[in-house]
Amino acid sequence: MTVGEEAKTIRYLVPSSNEWTSLSSSSSEELKNALLSSLQMQNLCVLTGSGSSLGPVVKGPSMNALWEKSAYNENYVIKASVQGIANKINFDTSAKIPNIEEFLSLCDAYLQFNDDEGIKTLVKDFKSVILNECSFVNDDTDLTGHEIFLHRLSRRRVRESRLKIFTTNYDSCFERSAGKLGLVVLDGFSFTQPRFYDPRFFGYDIVRRPKTGEDLGNYLEGVIQLYKLHGSVTWAKNGSQIAEKLNPTPDEACLIYPAKGKYQQSYIQPHLELISQYFSTLRESNTCLIVTGFGFNDDHLSEPILSAVKSNPHLRLIIADYYAEKNWNGSNDSSPYWKKFKDLAIQGEDIWFVNTSFEDFAQLIPDLRSLNKAERLAKDIQSLTSGH
Repeated sequence: MTVGEEAKTIRYLVPSSNEWTSLSSSSSEELKNALLSSLQMQNLCVLTGSGSSLGPVVKGPSMNALWEKSAYNENYVIKASVQGIANKINFDTSAKIPNIEEFLSLCDAYLQFNDDEGIKTLVKDFKSVILNECSFVNDDTDLTGHEIFLHRLSRRRVRESRLKIFTTNYDSCFERSAGKLGLVVLDGFSFTQPRFYDPRFFGYDIVRRPKTGEDLGNYLEGVIQLYKLHGSVTWAKNGSQIAEKLNPTPDEACLIYPAKGKYQQSYIQPHLELISQYFSTLRESNTCLIVTGFGFNDDHLSEPILSAVKSNPHLRLIIADYYAEKNWNGSNDSSPYWKKFKDLAIQGEDIWFVNTSFEDFAQLIPDLRSLNKAERLAKDIQSLTSGH
C-alpha cells in the first residue's frame, strides 16, 4: 500500500465535534492549519511512547513480544520456571495476551515480603531480555518516520523555545535520527567523553558566534531537547553517577522497567529531574503538546496532561494514535483517560484527535521552510481569524 493510499484512511476530530473527518475530504484544510499554527506556538513539546517504535517499519518490540521472548522457550511453550513462579504469585498465564507489566509488578510485590532467589533470578532474566530487545537500533533500522518527524518539528524559528521531546522509550531511535539529520540533542548529558548526566545541562543552549565584531551571536538552528523519562539502553549507573555506556548489564542499566512501581521510581534521580521538566513544561503558556504513540496507560504521565488541559487555558493538545478513533469510541482495553479527554474536547477544550500511525502523522506535519514569507503571513492571518 502506498503512502497516498494510507493517507485516505487517516481521520481526525476537531474540538467540540463528534464527527470524525477523513483527511481526503474537502474540509481537511482545518487540520493542516491547526498543525501549522501549532508549530508556530511559543512552546512545542512531544510525548511519545512505544507506538513510535512499533510496526513493520522500525520493528521495535511490543509488550506482548517482550513477554513471549522472556516467558516462552524455543517451542513457543511457557517455561516451567516461569509457570511455577506465576503459580506462586497468582498470575494467570492463560490470558490471551499475558501482561508482562503485571507479572513483574506481582514479582516485585512478592519480593517485598519474601526473600525468594528463584523470583530474583527470573526478574533479572526478564530485565536482561527487555534490555536486549530494546537495543534493536542499528545502521539498518528504517527510521524514516523519525527523521521526517524531527526534520519538520525542528525547523521552527530560533526565537521560539526549543522543541522538547519526552519519551518513555528506552531505544535510541530519536538520537540516531537526529544524528543522521545533523541536529544537536540536549539530553542532560555532558558534551565530553565519557558523557555523564547532570541536570544542569538541560539549561544550556548553543549559539553561533561571529569570528569578529561585538555581536554575541545567534542561536543555532536544529537544536532539540530530549527527555527519556524511563531511561535508556545506553545509560548505566556508576556509583552515584549516571554515564553513557554501550551494552550495560541489567544491574547497571538505568531503566524504569515495566511494572506498577514506575510511579515511585520516577521520583529518584535521574528520573526525578526529567519528570520535573515534564510537569513544568505542561504549565507553560502558549504551549502545544503533541502526544503520539502513547496510549495513556502510565497514570503518572497521563494525569498531569489531564490537569494541564483543565488548568492551562493556553494549552493545545494534539493526540495522534493508530487506534485513536477506536479508543475515543470506548474500546474495552483502552485507558480511561481517553474518555476523559474526549469529554473535555466535546466541552470545547483545545484537543484534537488524529487517527493515524506515527509515520503517517510525521508526513502530515507541515514543512515551515517550504512556505515563502507571503504564504506564512497568509497562514498566520488565517489562523488568527479562525480562532485556533
